[in-house]
Amino acid sequence: MAHITYRVTGRHPDDPERRITGRFRNTDRGKAAARAFADTLKDPSTVYDVEYRTVEGRKVTKTFDRRKDADAYVSTTEADKLRGVVIDPRRARIIFKDYVDRWLAARHDLAESTGDLYRYLLDRYIVPTFGPTSVGSVSPSGVRAWHASIAKDYPTTAAKAYRLLREILNTAVADGIIVRNPCQVKGAGQEKAPERPVATIAEVQALAEAMPDHLRIAVLLAAWCQLRRGELLGLRRRHIDPLSGRITISSTRITTKSRGTVEKAPKTDAGRRTLTVPPNILSQLRRHLDEYVGAEPEAPLLVGERGGAAVIPGVLQAAWNRARVKVGRPDLHLHDLRHSGLTWAAATGASTRELMRRAGHASPQAALRYQHATEDRDQVLAEALAKLAPKAPVVPIEKAAVARGGRRSPDSRRIDAE
Repeated sequence: MAHITYRVTGRHPDDPERRITGRFRNTDRGKAAARAFADTLKDPSTVYDVEYRTVEGRKVTKTFDRRKDADAYVSTTEADKLRGVVIDPRRARIIFKDYVDRWLAARHDLAESTGDLYRYLLDRYIVPTFGPTSVGSVSPSGVRAWHASIAKDYPTTAAKAYRLLREILNTAVADGIIVRNPCQVKGAGQEKAPERPVATIAEVQALAEAMPDHLRIAVLLAAWCQLRRGELLGLRRRHIDPLSGRITISSTRITTKSRGTVEKAPKTDAGRRTLTVPPNILSQLRRHLDEYVGAEPEAPLLVGERGGAAVIPGVLQAAWNRARVKVGRPDLHLHDLRHSGLTWAAATGASTRELMRRAGHASPQAALRYQHATEDRDQVLAEALAKLAPKAPVVPIEKAAVARGGRRSPDSRRIDAE
């Protein structure tokens, strides 16, 4: 429990050069003793030390010149202690950059690409602003100004950096370094990226034909099987059953800044899946296997121009860049083919659960973005239903009213006369 100690200091009555100090507990007896001691000194002064222990057991002392400030601090500290958030001020003085380095080193759960993204955001946007300061000195106003300075020109990057800063400071709260996370900017972590473009089926076919023959299958699988770039690069002969027309996604190949190109399992269980290849591209997949893929199970599906070794990601990207310019769609990213294919799937009436399984999404939120295609499809269905209805003869409104026993209005009679 926090308690107050009176600390009375003054000059000795017989030796003015000598200063003495007395400490007294916050009790009636202690208060009386403090007053009596002060009366014996020349130029006495009193300060109030608040002592308490943190949840980790460390003893902390904070000094106040006024008694009412000390009382208020005791009340606040006791309330915080009941909530388990009493903070050791010495821990809050840890330098932000040092804390971030320790935080990132402990995140063994991060995927390679996520770790690269975090390090980039930290080095480029977060550490330059908050790195030299202490964790405890990061304030809501400081976070607000920092976010606004980035969001003005790079709103998507600002959202990513804000979410990372908030996650780091949430850990600081859990570690007992700060009481409250200063990231309090409403909506700052929400990305408002523009809707990605959708390629038509004809455009995808043109893009495939514009690719080198040994890489043409990459475009077709990205669109018709909705595969990510890393999933395409990770495919091997053993993952493909040309007889049943199924592909198993169990590994991805990505390029990282720290380790170069690495092959690993999908980061979620949903990413591990088996897909049926649409019949319209199955023959082209079989031809690709016969002409470009080695017979051994580990032979990569996408190979270089001379065959054998797996294609270098940069070579695939360069071929894609030339193809999209050639067909007049320089705005398309390779990942947009996956987006296009999922939009097509939604237009067939696929449910959210079916889209999740096809795409390898772990949550419905990602799949729901394609439901607008289902709404468009519903309009088509409604129009098709209308065509099923027999065409009935059109009866003028006034004649219909008379047939029902109604009376013609004066206005209608006047119009007839005119």
